[in-house]
Amino acid sequence: MAIRVAIVGTGFMAGVHAEAWRQTPVQVVAFVARDWDQEAGAMAAKHQARLVTRLEEVLPDADVVDICTPTHLHADFTLRAAVAGKHVICEKPLALTVEEGRRMIRACRTHGVRLLVGHVLRFFPEYRAARDLVARGEVGRPAVLRLSRCAFQPRKADNWFIDPARSGGMMLDLMVHDFDFARWVAGDVVRVFARSTRDAAPQGGLDHALAILTHRDGAISHVEGSWAFPPPTFRTRFEIAGTEGLIVFDSPSAAAIVTYLHRQNGGERVEVPLPRSPLLESPYAIQLRTFTHALTGGDDPPVTAVDALAAVQIATAAIESSQRGTAIELTPPADES
Repeated sequence: MAIRVAIVGTGFMAGVHAEAWRQTPVQVVAFVARDWDQEAGAMAAKHQARLVTRLEEVLPDADVVDICTPTHLHADFTLRAAVAGKHVICEKPLALTVEEGRRMIRACRTHGVRLLVGHVLRFFPEYRAARDLVARGEVGRPAVLRLSRCAFQPRKADNWFIDPARSGGMMLDLMVHDFDFARWVAGDVVRVFARSTRDAAPQGGLDHALAILTHRDGAISHVEGSWAFPPPTFRTRFEIAGTEGLIVFDSPSAAAIVTYLHRQNGGERVEVPLPRSPLLESPYAIQLRTFTHALTGGDDPPVTAVDALAAVQIATAAIESSQRGTAIELTPPADES
């Protein structure tokens, strides 16, 4: 019998997950929406799923709850799903705060369910290949990493992304990808120093930050994140310098074809930056298939809930550092998986 998934949310990322689930044997049985509106109804109809406004209505019919909501709601939905004995897949970042993330991990462990977090960057082939090269010792010991993720500010009618109370802000929502990758490559982070500038204008505001991470083994990561570019820009880059060599990736120069489209194929206006991949299969589909395999007794995915918690810890330390103007010392979270 196919795994049954209820997707919480009917926004942009819920649609990305729903399309990715179509490339797996999983059945999407329902969407949980805040309101009964035309957009939510259209999404449910497209995927032949129920539409409800309360998670509890679909819990008896679901094996997995896939949370694609604004970040401030992640903890609440995770706790409710865990108490009901349902596995949880949660979009990144795991939570708004480290303490919320710890509560989520504890609840899922207590109730015997899995908590899988959508750090999709680990499923992009260029990032996975770079990390594998480092893990095999091809470039020696990592010394300096330079990571950049620059995009336009998300544009939505109810733009929760630019509300730190709901998204945590750009450093938590966007830079968390590269904080996680830096830690994956170079190990635990013990110190964070950051600078940022932010203009919270509803459209086209400036939001740019630089963070320096000191890893336990001595490596240094320079991480740049931005929501200050004109739409539809989404550009990523990394350099990994080791004692024996250098790995370089730049998304525009590496892509076989570069497209900058203001509208998606269906004609809708692009509201949220989304990295593109030249693969025939979406990295989101690869990620969800890997998660499904883990839930059915296969190998664990390359990202754990503790990894996701550590990324939140780094991001929130960067935010604190930029506000205080001082470096923040970290004690990496223990493995609670």
